[in-house]
Amino acid sequence: MLYGELVAASRRVAATSKRSEKVAALAEMLRATPPDEIEAAIGLLIGEPRQGRLGVGWVTMSNLQVTPASESSLTIHDVDQTLTQVAAIGGGGSHGERARVMRALWSSATDDEQHHLHRVLTGELRQGANEGVVADAVAKSSGQPIAAVRRAAMLLGDLGRAASLALTGQSLDIGLSPLTAVQPMLAGTSASVADAIAEIGRASVEWKLDGIRVQAHKFGDEIRLFSRGLNDITAGLPGVVEVVRRLPAHSVVLDGEALGISEDGQPRIFQETMSGLSTTRAYFFDVLHLDDASVIDDPLESRRALLASLVPSASMLPSIVTADADEAEAFAANAVNLGHEGVMVKAIESTYEAGRRGTGWRKVKPVHTLDLVVLAAEWGHGRRVGWLSNLHLGARGTDGFVMVGKTFKGMTDDLLRWQTGELQARAIATESHTVHVRPELVVEIALDGVQRSTRYPGGVALRFARVRRYRPDKQAAQADTIERVQGMLG
Repeated sequence: MLYGELVAASRRVAATSKRSEKVAALAEMLRATPPDEIEAAIGLLIGEPRQGRLGVGWVTMSNLQVTPASESSLTIHDVDQTLTQVAAIGGGGSHGERARVMRALWSSATDDEQHHLHRVLTGELRQGANEGVVADAVAKSSGQPIAAVRRAAMLLGDLGRAASLALTGQSLDIGLSPLTAVQPMLAGTSASVADAIAEIGRASVEWKLDGIRVQAHKFGDEIRLFSRGLNDITAGLPGVVEVVRRLPAHSVVLDGEALGISEDGQPRIFQETMSGLSTTRAYFFDVLHLDDASVIDDPLESRRALLASLVPSASMLPSIVTADADEAEAFAANAVNLGHEGVMVKAIESTYEAGRRGTGWRKVKPVHTLDLVVLAAEWGHGRRVGWLSNLHLGARGTDGFVMVGKTFKGMTDDLLRWQTGELQARAIATESHTVHVRPELVVEIALDGVQRSTRYPGGVALRFARVRRYRPDKQAAQADTIERVQGMLG
């Protein structure tokens, strides 16, 4: 199939706001897609090429100044093969070689194809067709039940593979298999523990750790660990591998967290766990498979009992089962006091909805806010071209403002438009794509916490910062101090 046909379908999808019309356009294209191009087509449709990270950034893409082809000749197979070739390039001179291969692909692509591929590879594909819409289209074009398509995609950890099975008439009766990563269940958010208990009733209330989500697989003597993004992280967590190896089961799949622990037994933040600056311990909170039987459709209460019979108590995530909001709140407060992010509240009868943000799981963690000053902003790219987007944020110090982080999150188009005008009016210098401004605008920033950092002079950096609102009622001299930000390290 010509890549141009996929691009045309993507444009039809982007042109309508009706889900049914999006599904119909994609289903029509998928019916005509050759079997050996289905997996590649799905990746290009959802903006996630099956090759994963290619080492081709936004700057490289922007420098591909090639005259577009006058007519479509590239096939989906051509594009897929080229991306596979790019992904395999490594070693000295790899940057230049990747650019050379990409330039050859670009020269064979029409203007529309170049534009679409640019958005796919820079993560800017916004066509109103996420995995859910594409899964619906797979079901419509194959005649398979949508529930079966979604479940197969979740248990295979790959919508493309599920689509290939569905569209070629193969069975979607997929079971959970050890050593094959499955998409993890996710949680919604509640404002408080009491709200979560009111929503779901009797629940397992568990520590929410600031660690690495780990899906642990054991089959005989083989152990594999997968991250939340389904990347193989086995080699990086030898201590967790040994814990799993000693479990009294031939085959098992567990869900849990790996958390860095300091010498005095305190939990480390995510970045320190990732950098190996501390001892890493595994804490498991769910079992998905045990000795040739999938248990994801069993209630959480049963899975908890299985887990307790299998995993050493030191590797069990601390939790309580309760329907009492006061008891749950006290447990959550203690978790935060011990240095953890908050708690997870899980309906005790919930099944494990792999790959979905299940209504039976709720996360609750304190949200902190700081009033900081904008020191500079970077010009945006992709759909934010022409707007000042990434803010440089400073806290009030003794001799001026101390930079503590950046953020481009939480901004609507209206805010970006207003912000660009206000910042340009305060511009004092320009350095490459960064505009430095007079430190006058105060912005309220929501954040999950702070972390130690050698990147900024205050020795601290914001975690998951996002804009809540600007504070025209405050002067820069009323912004939060660097001492308050440092004090959040606990």
